[in-house]
Amino acid sequence: MSQTVIIGAGPAGLTAAWELSRHGRDAVVFEQDDLVGGISRTCEYNGYRFDIGGHRFFTKVEKVQELWLEMLDTEFLVRPRLSRIYYDNKFFHYPLKPMNALLGLGPIEAVRIGVSYLWAQAFPVQNEKTFEDWVINRFGRRLSEIFFKTYTEKVWGMSWKEITADWAAQRIKDLDLISAVRQALLGNMMTRGKVITTLIEEFHYPEHGPGEMWESCTRRLAAKGVETHLEHRVVSVEWGDGRVNAVTVEAADGTTKRVEGDHFLSSMPIRTLLHAMDPAPPKAVIEAADKLRYRDYLTVILVLDQEEVFPDNWIYIHSPDVLLGRIQNYKNWSPAMVADPTKTALGLEYFVQEDDEVWSARDEDLIELGKKECEQLGLANGADVIDGTVIRMPKAYPVYDDVYQDALGEIREWLGAEAPNMQLIGRNGQHRYNNQDHSMMTAVLAAENIVAGTDAHDVWDVNVEDEYHEEVQAGENTSTSGDRAVPSSVEADTITELIEDAFARYDAVALGSAVGVLSGLGLFLATAALLVAGAAPGTEVGPTLSLLGNFLVGFEATWAGAFIGLAEAGVAGYCVGFMMAKLINFVIAVEEQRIVRGVEEQAVDLFEGSDR
Repeated sequence: MSQTVIIGAGPAGLTAAWELSRHGRDAVVFEQDDLVGGISRTCEYNGYRFDIGGHRFFTKVEKVQELWLEMLDTEFLVRPRLSRIYYDNKFFHYPLKPMNALLGLGPIEAVRIGVSYLWAQAFPVQNEKTFEDWVINRFGRRLSEIFFKTYTEKVWGMSWKEITADWAAQRIKDLDLISAVRQALLGNMMTRGKVITTLIEEFHYPEHGPGEMWESCTRRLAAKGVETHLEHRVVSVEWGDGRVNAVTVEAADGTTKRVEGDHFLSSMPIRTLLHAMDPAPPKAVIEAADKLRYRDYLTVILVLDQEEVFPDNWIYIHSPDVLLGRIQNYKNWSPAMVADPTKTALGLEYFVQEDDEVWSARDEDLIELGKKECEQLGLANGADVIDGTVIRMPKAYPVYDDVYQDALGEIREWLGAEAPNMQLIGRNGQHRYNNQDHSMMTAVLAAENIVAGTDAHDVWDVNVEDEYHEEVQAGENTSTSGDRAVPSSVEADTITELIEDAFARYDAVALGSAVGVLSGLGLFLATAALLVAGAAPGTEVGPTLSLLGNFLVGFEATWAGAFIGLAEAGVAGYCVGFMMAKLINFVIAVEEQRIVRGVEEQAVDLFEGSDR
């Protein structure tokens, strides 16, 4: 019977093994680390457990939900979500809560944000290439600089001008300032044929961390005869005659062995994989692989002699005054994550480059840095820290820069031609910033290709059009509990299309521009007419018209004032027209929602009546 060799025991690799074993196919898994789970592992130190970042178990992919329930030996905890942003010595709820944001930023800053947003709507970047372009077009420059720029540049270690727009499109899809405020004020609502999405307020979580899922999966695979070999690094991938034939793996003791297979699945970093190919690929392919960059990560674990520190699951640190990027409170993920309930374990996350100054620092120095920055932010008292350790994770995040897509294209083309029996799966396997559930789906599709003996599934299609996993649409059924399904999406789409035919929307930019032109040009012509009628420049003309000087700075019934009025009235008119359109569209959306809900309720009644 043919064997599949799987490189990597993260969510993708273990899911592939699970799916293959379900169909009675032989597989073997090799993992270079001493723990399974990849970046979704759970580490342990003196009885304290902690994630490599936080991993919430929430998905809209029914297949993944089924797999989680199959793989885990115990039941999930249901955990409330609380996350905030630390900026300018204040905390801001995430997702947005208007009053909290207003009180934190202040009315003057709120006005600046509003004006900045209107400016971005009036003069958007036409060709969005960078992360900067993408978020400014949707949030305005001011809000983008406050809540996106600093944190994003911490995570990636580069200017937001260097990060491509497609990363933002994948992670912040279908969200802008207006929809964020609307959601915060009114919750979910139907608009433009879609239900506006919202971030989840609770999530599933294994009692002992995400690694418990993958440790359980590994045990159950072993019971089926599928072995996972830890501390076995793939050092060579033999290929020739249009296929991969074998891999050579090196164990922790330095011994090596050659393992043949008919199919190969790789979740190792693509750059590392291409350099392991034997014989070496063409120079152009290696050069493409070398263009792929990664962002590394380390966590400073602090154990505090405090029962409670702060209520959040995690906090984003947007302050540029510290290196710290994010802080996890593991006890608030699950009480079982701490060895002593009277203590608290915090995870201070630093986004770094392998071998840079922070990465290479001694553990004790990093612990002192963590204590210092916690005190600086007012989050914890360094004197309360009684223990600590450091965990480093190389190649945690694939970088989306302006060359990675072309590099990937060249690599995929070569592998498709020379190694079609090797499929790339998972986050690093595809150099894509996938969530855990999307990584698992790449493995499911790859396994189905092997079982069926075809390449019917394109594993690269996963997450191309999917919504961000933390967003759930109102009325969307994400349950797999076996409850009777209620027709919603198809009917809602059809109903909304019909309603849109009856309720026209205003183009806010077009209406704003029209009102702006009329206002500015109208004032200019009115002023000019008075002046041409016989008054010399500077003469008091049109007393009533001159009263506008109380509202328009610098305006008076002179030729200079006419041009000032043209500009100021134009801008004011644009703002009025823009907001009028938004308000009208908002009222229409509310009315649409009311109608859709009424029709859906009738449809549900009919559906349930026919099912009795």
